[in-house]
Amino acid sequence: MKRSALDVIVCPACKGELTLRASTTEREEIVEGQLDCGLCETMFPITNGVPRFVPQDAYARSFGYQWNWFRTVQLDSLNRTSESDRALAGATGWTDAEFSGRRLLDAGVGAGRFADRASAKGAEVFGVDLTMAVDAAYRNIGMRPNVHLFQADIFAMPFRDGTFDLAYSIGVLHHTPAPREAFARVASTVRPGGKLAVYLYARYGPSHKASDAIRALTTRLPLKVMWGLSAVAIPLYYLYRVPGIGKALQLAAPISMEPAARWRWLDTFDWYTPKYQFKYLYPEIFRWFRENGFRDIEIFDGPIRMSGKKVTDAGADVRRFPRLVAS
Repeated sequence: MKRSALDVIVCPACKGELTLRASTTEREEIVEGQLDCGLCETMFPITNGVPRFVPQDAYARSFGYQWNWFRTVQLDSLNRTSESDRALAGATGWTDAEFSGRRLLDAGVGAGRFADRASAKGAEVFGVDLTMAVDAAYRNIGMRPNVHLFQADIFAMPFRDGTFDLAYSIGVLHHTPAPREAFARVASTVRPGGKLAVYLYARYGPSHKASDAIRALTTRLPLKVMWGLSAVAIPLYYLYRVPGIGKALQLAAPISMEPAARWRWLDTFDWYTPKYQFKYLYPEIFRWFRENGFRDIEIFDGPIRMSGKKVTDAGADVRRFPRLVAS
């Protein structure tokens, strides 16, 4: 943790000011210490460089293991690809210049895949994750001067409303127990005139039906068992590429078709282990943006990717525009 983060973070429970007590430092980093709330008298530990606003991983435990097992697989700065950079641009529609000098929230930072790119573009990144994945992110990018990482619940983040110029949540909201509420919490941190972008799973077509059925079993298996089972995606990839047979197999038992073996293994594990995995239609997410005060909403290829600009309070936008679909 960096001392400069104290200008931004607050107690997630009461929004009171936090006081830092550092016990171990390394250059600009507070490695061990404590944050104290003077208002509600809650204490939050800082361990291994990361403030901990939650005591455990709760419903997202699989991601903590996932991102530590596959810590560097999707990091452009280490794997010498531009896959994550393209994915970030595809989900947000933002130019490189829009990141520069902006205060940005990465809601569900994981191992830091997108925070890596956003910070490289000049944003001051505040990344939160419920799980010990944040430790993988810290090892990857936590020492950068413009990166701040926190273990915190997306439903109770340590920020005031209207804190950020930019915010995104890419591939995360659908893994929470209440995605619409999680979206609203992220949206509330964006200042008027700021931008928000999200990527969520879609429920168009039949391709997700088989994996949803298989997940009824796989989400009950031990994570280390699933770590081993999902590795079969590495050799099966070649069978799944056979015309005709491959398409049938992909409908019956989907696996990732990423060309890189460890990326394929990671994605397959990611599909079959999370406790929650909701899927949506474009009109539903469009309405979330509008009811939280966003306009100039853009829809991008590869469902569901969408961004918008915050112009006013949520109530004003809801009155101005009719609902698209029922709750």
